[in-house]
Amino acid sequence: MTECIRPALYQAYHHIDTVNSLSTEERILFDIVGPVCESGDFLGKQRCLPKILKRGDFLAVFDVGAYCSSMSSNYNMRPRPAEYALDEQEQIQILKKRETNEDLLRTYCVA
Repeated sequence: MTECIRPALYQAYHHIDTVNSLSTEERILFDIVGPVCESGDFLGKQRCLPKILKRGDFLAVFDVGAYCSSMSSNYNMRPRPAEYALDEQEQIQILKKRETNEDLLRTYCVA
């Protein structure tokens, strides 16, 4: 919801898959939800992913484009995530660093 609000706002579809998943893995349906604890905090519902996912596995949310970045927020004081893309050689390149808690607090003033 804070990173990609489009699915919550108007049910935008984004393909979601694991990074480096094998096509032969058994798959089942998952709901991909966020950390905000709001009923609308989801990235995708009923997505077919490998049956066995482990802590630390990465998911790729495809075709988010510039709108997700520009529409992201710091709701609940959540830092915005890093952004990555694949270059022409299919190498992962970082586009934007993850925000830190210090980044979030930098604009606040104490009287």
